[in-house]
Amino acid sequence: MTLSRSERLEQLNTVFSCLARQGILVPIHTLPVNIAPWILTVGASTIDREFPADVVLGDGRIYGGVSLYSGDPLGDSKLPLVYAGDCGNKYCYSGKLDSSKVTGKIVVCDRGGNARVAKGSAVKLAGGVGMIMANTAESGEELIADSHLIPGTMVGQAAADKIKEYVSSDPSPTATIAFRGTVIGTSPPAPKVAAFSSRGPNHLTAEILKPDVIAPGVNILAGWTGFTSPTDLDIDPRRVDFNIISGTSMSCPHVSGLAALLRKAYPNWTPAAIKSALMTTSYNLDNSGSNITDLATGEESTPFIHGAGHVDPNRALDPGLVYDVAAGDYVAFLCAIGYDAKRISVFVKEPATVDCDAQKLASPGDLNYPSFSRSLRSAFPQISLRSVQKIRMLSYEITFSSVAASDHHLAVASKEFGSIEWSDWDPPCQEPNCRLCGIRVRGFQYESWVGDRLWA
Repeated sequence: MTLSRSERLEQLNTVFSCLARQGILVPIHTLPVNIAPWILTVGASTIDREFPADVVLGDGRIYGGVSLYSGDPLGDSKLPLVYAGDCGNKYCYSGKLDSSKVTGKIVVCDRGGNARVAKGSAVKLAGGVGMIMANTAESGEELIADSHLIPGTMVGQAAADKIKEYVSSDPSPTATIAFRGTVIGTSPPAPKVAAFSSRGPNHLTAEILKPDVIAPGVNILAGWTGFTSPTDLDIDPRRVDFNIISGTSMSCPHVSGLAALLRKAYPNWTPAAIKSALMTTSYNLDNSGSNITDLATGEESTPFIHGAGHVDPNRALDPGLVYDVAAGDYVAFLCAIGYDAKRISVFVKEPATVDCDAQKLASPGDLNYPSFSRSLRSAFPQISLRSVQKIRMLSYEITFSSVAASDHHLAVASKEFGSIEWSDWDPPCQEPNCRLCGIRVRGFQYESWVGDRLWA
């Protein structure tokens, strides 16, 4: 069967994907790689389910951690506590720990360098009886629960620094680990953005904001093969049907499922319309009512980190207005970022017949995308001819100006984040079947309204 040009172009409009999974050796500020505008780029967030496993020090201080360890507990008696850096290797590499210094003790291992579960294995092989994984600045306060081979837990950087200080200052440091099962609630608040989740800005096309959304990707209950252990270590004899997994490989299936539900509810919607619904109905507050936090820094997240926000399945079913994109618009976008007809033909699977001079966008940011990013140093500070659709199109145009450019006391312009909110105008317009709608621009050091008639 031979596809027509329009059918081939439509193939561009059918792709959903996730952020490339970030491994344990990748820096936390890695930029997203799946950044094409026809791809739904998904970051990872936490959920309100925790598996607390607290570190109880000999001096009575308690520091919260997380763990999936389900074997025999350590008990209430305190055991000798040592830092792996004083016992051969701070990352607890297998075969690198001095058994004479580790045997019968709880070992504090720094996160990084090797697999998290491999640290407990190394401690066990060296004769240790427990393991505390200490986050460093690279992972901040991100806590990931693992099925450790021995009693083990992970603590955030702030707690880790205090535990290591205690080990170095007390002549006979001791500790135990208290495992508290599964807890669901608002403490700590959720969602938060995982430290391993890639963040923007878009390194290739700054006008396209990436990631697009975030979704549950930390400590997710998932099916597991019986051909390997939950830790994936040869030393681990356990076999399970389900495991707790973390990664953007967990957040992406959540959004893929939501896209499938929207496709079922609205079979005539394009993938771009589905993507728009997921983005424009997302939220940016956690379950305590505060702004979503970035676990990499402990500070408030920004659109460079969480994109449009956290997906909301129920709201996505009724997005109101959608930003739609036709497949040919993506070709015009490729023209705008410098692709020639030959390279574009790889995407559209047809001979190089694209005329970029005739159809390219004035700026890559002119693509009718549900989010936007603008550099006021560029030649295109204006958001032009964006359109939303319900029954018919409604277009708007917004121009941004630099505060730094008008204020000579500001040497460097800072990043500003905000939003565009559509709302019914009050009072409504008088014509039959007409509503007067407006958009409120928030957060960019001012607020303004732009209105027009939308026929329904």
